[in-house]
Amino acid sequence: MPRRLIFQRTTVPSIEREKYFERLSASKAHYTEANCRFWAFEESALPGAFVEFIEADDETSLINAHASAPYRVLDPSRIYHEVEIT
Repeated sequence: MPRRLIFQRTTVPSIEREKYFERLSASKAHYTEANCRFWAFEESALPGAFVEFIEADDETSLINAHASAPYRVLDPSRIYHEVEIT
């Protein structure tokens, strides 16, 4: 079964960086407990520009985890599914 993914881009001013990392920690804990995987990447050439990824093995798990998340994704209806590459 293909995996499912939600992602969002976020720009964080340097003065809000510490608060943002606290938010990332809470989000990672939540999604891990909900059997999802959570990653955040920062653009090397542009400090403060982040992309967050939330992945699950199925759409239902992702939707349920997101519904009870401590912080909302801007557009949770945009769910991507893994495609098979042959």
